[in-house]
Amino acid sequence: GGLPGEDSLKSRWKAPIGEAGTRSPSGWLQRGRGAEGAGTLGPIRGCAAGADWQGGRGPVPKTCGPSMPLPPTGCRSELMRPKMMTFFQGPPGRQPAPGPPDFPGSPQKLPSSSEAESEASSEDLVLPLDAEVALDAAHLERGEEEAEKRKKKPKGLSGVFSVFSKGRKKKAQPSSAEPQRQPEQRVKQDGRLPTVEELKADLDRGQLEAAGPLLALERALRAAAAEGAESEEELVRRQSKVEALYVLLRDLVLGLLRRPLEAPPELLRQALAVLAEQEREDQRAAEAGPEPAALVSTRPRGWLQLWRRGVSQAAEERLGPPPDGALPAGAPEHRSEAERAFLHMARTIKLDLEAVVERLKPLFPAELGVVAAYAESYHQHFAAHLEAMAQFELCERDTYMLLLWVQNLYPNEVLNSPRLAGELQGAKLGSLLPPKQIRQLEATFLSNEGASVRELMDRALHLEAQRWAQDEAPHSLDGHCHSELAIDIVQVMSQGQAKAESITPELGAQVTPVLLAELSSFLRSYQRSFEDFLERCRHLRNYRANVIANINNCQLFRSSVEQKWQACRDQPSHLLAPLSELKARGFAVLLQSLFGDLKPLFKQFTQTRWTAPEQTLEDILATVQAALPEFSALRGCFHQELVETVHLHLVREYLVRLSKRRLVLKTAEQQQQLARHIEANAEAIWDFCTQHGSTASWLQQALPALAEIIRLQDPNAIKISVATYATWYPDFSKGHLSAILAIKGNLSGSEARSIRSILDVSVGAQEPAKALFSLIKVG
Repeated sequence: GGLPGEDSLKSRWKAPIGEAGTRSPSGWLQRGRGAEGAGTLGPIRGCAAGADWQGGRGPVPKTCGPSMPLPPTGCRSELMRPKMMTFFQGPPGRQPAPGPPDFPGSPQKLPSSSEAESEASSEDLVLPLDAEVALDAAHLERGEEEAEKRKKKPKGLSGVFSVFSKGRKKKAQPSSAEPQRQPEQRVKQDGRLPTVEELKADLDRGQLEAAGPLLALERALRAAAAEGAESEEELVRRQSKVEALYVLLRDLVLGLLRRPLEAPPELLRQALAVLAEQEREDQRAAEAGPEPAALVSTRPRGWLQLWRRGVSQAAEERLGPPPDGALPAGAPEHRSEAERAFLHMARTIKLDLEAVVERLKPLFPAELGVVAAYAESYHQHFAAHLEAMAQFELCERDTYMLLLWVQNLYPNEVLNSPRLAGELQGAKLGSLLPPKQIRQLEATFLSNEGASVRELMDRALHLEAQRWAQDEAPHSLDGHCHSELAIDIVQVMSQGQAKAESITPELGAQVTPVLLAELSSFLRSYQRSFEDFLERCRHLRNYRANVIANINNCQLFRSSVEQKWQACRDQPSHLLAPLSELKARGFAVLLQSLFGDLKPLFKQFTQTRWTAPEQTLEDILATVQAALPEFSALRGCFHQELVETVHLHLVREYLVRLSKRRLVLKTAEQQQQLARHIEANAEAIWDFCTQHGSTASWLQQALPALAEIIRLQDPNAIKISVATYATWYPDFSKGHLSAILAIKGNLSGSEARSIRSILDVSVGAQEPAKALFSLIKVG
């Protein structure tokens, strides 16, 4: 059979009319060098008669023999000296249809998305060639009907080979049963190379061993041209036949490399050896300088670039949309189209590159860098997909997924996976997106995350406030009133932080201030909603239980902020201020009725002029004892804090009664007796409160030390006690001291002034850590 493209080339050979009224051999046309490696055709010189024949773009001429029209006689001598010509190509626009991807499957899955991505077939790696380079397989194996047409109309390349086979007996084509002959074995004993017809037959049978003799024919042709021993017409004829054979060899080699995993390993090695030899010949030709003037320059052929272009086209096809957008069984159906694309492309890249490493790398020469070639092509197409996607206005989830793949999953889970990390060290793989675009996406992510967190927090608070208003009882957890609000809010915060950190740690650090700002805003809203509940819902049965549950919320809020978001150390005290106010307001509501019950009991101290303080104090402590069980629903820290609040209230109210100036004792004995009552009451209060969990040790000396001042009679000793007392309680003022000294009726005015003056020295020495006397108003 003839060479591919024979019929179409012959049918396109029409000699256009030249300026001199003769037909111009436009088959010898100027043609730019394409990716297929064809020679660049220059203009054909004019004939002796002066006709200027400029080559255009057209089909390849066959030869100036009987099978083609000749120009006028006067132009033939110049016509036989074409500077350039095209060689035998397939019809333009014909391109082999790539077969279905067939990469070898891999049991290993992507760590984070294996169940969510479509299964990427990996039994076949398709390497389509350039449209002008690839030959359709159907074109190489024509049907019987086209064969009949060829017999009737012998055209194209058959004319070329018929010139060289004239006068020769046509050899029969060997059947498939005949043993394939090696071209090297047919080298004549006199050193003559195989004929063109023999090499064509070998190439038609797919024998790559013909590459060596074909290269020898090419070199012999260049040598003959350099010696000038043959006419230009003969050189053109010989080069046309050599180039026609190279088209067959190129298609055979690149066809095997197009589907490397389908080819037998030994045949694939031969194809790779031919490719490597052609690349070396390109380099030798470049070093040797330009071709002889009689020949068309055909080097470099650039087969290596054609192979790499095929790899790029394979990557583009493999990273296309999954068939029908289908997902594997068990994959969630709620994924967005963009997310499905991310998963499909990343999984395909991982599985395909693993197949290249395992099955192709051992066969390919190291200088071809097969792993890097595939990795770079896949990387470039993946980056192009993502960059195009980033141009659109993405939803919140797609923005997050895009950043996640670009910044984390692709570089860490795909490129640095255990089976690929060592193989991709030399590959030129950068970031999938430009830095500026990544920064824009990160800013969008931070804005989206702030809005999302705000929305979720507001929704949680609204639902919680509805439960309060509907008088729903809070849950009980370990005997404590429990609300899910704090857990919900902390979870929203933690998820936002984790999402940012899953992209990069740096983005995690950037999102923290955003989240804390949203939390601060939420806590203020929470405080306002709680205040509104306290005012409007006093009549509800579960009112006090819900107050306790909200107080308990403060612990989880506080511990989460202090433990998980330490990066902003200047913020927690300011940020948590609404929680402190909420807790204090809740304590006030819980203790309001108790303190109201205690007020008339404390009045009995002054009403009885301290004649029966023990009985009065017993009544006070009994009242407190009856109220405490309700407060066990508070969490441990808040129960303790509430008992300390009760402890402070008992001491403060006792001091208020001593500061009323209604009791004046003129004798030392009366003063000493009052001091003993105070000391006894102080001890009873201390024992009761500490037994119920108070740790307010700072209140321990508040009453006994005042009893000592009342008991002492020496002004100088009183001064020392007052000075010491002022160091313990810096808010102890002259007004408070005057109220206590008023009890001592035997103290002169000058002595009282002298004692009060001691506070001029110690007052303001230090600020009170906790308020006591500042809570007591004296007249």
